Amino acid sequence: MRCPFCNSEDSRVVDSRDSEAGDAIRRRRECLGCERRYTTYERIEEVPLVVRKRDGSEEVFARQKLLNGLLRATEKRGIPLERLERVVDEIENDLRRVPGRVVTTQMVGEGALRHLREIDKVAYVRFASVYRQFETVAEFQRELARLEPPMSAMKGDDERMQQAADGGREEGDRHNG
Repeated sequence: MRCPFCNSEDSRVVDSRDSEAGDAIRRRRECLGCERRYTTYERIEEVPLVVRKRDGSEEVFARQKLLNGLLRATEKRGIPLERLERVVDEIENDLRRVPGRVVTTQMVGEGALRHLREIDKVAYVRFASVYRQFETVAEFQRELARLEPPMSAMKGDDERMQQAADGGREEGDRHNG
C-alpha cells in the first residue's frame, strides 16, 4: 500500500476492523517512511448486476434509481430514509442470488411492491401506478381491490365484533342487576 503523504510502499497495519456497514474492512496504517497514519478500506469487488429492461436492453443495476422511485412513492408519508435504504439493500441482495445474474425490471419492481405493501399501502399504490403504467381508473380500482380484504370477510369481522360487544354489555348488565 502506497503512503498518500510520501509515496513510500512500506507501512504496517496498526488497527483492523469491520466498517460500520459491515461491507468492508477498515485498516489504520502507519507509514514506515514518514511515520504518518492513514486509513484504507478493503472491499470485495462485486460483479455488476445486470438488469434487462422491458425493451430487451440491459443496464447495470442502479441502487439510486430504485431508491429515488421509492422516495417518490413515499413522499409526505413519513417513512424514514433509513427504512427505504434497507428495502433497497434487501431487494439488491435478493437479486444477487438470482442464478445467471441477469435480472429483469419486473423482478426489481415486484420486489419493491412486496416491501411497500407491508410498509405503506398508499406508497404501494403510487409505486404500482407508475411501475404497472396505469392508464385508467379501473386499473387503480383493481389494484386497490387486491389490497383490501373481500367485503364478505370484513362483514364477518364486523359481526364478530358486534357479537363480542353485545356479549360484553350483557355480561356487564348481569353484574349490575
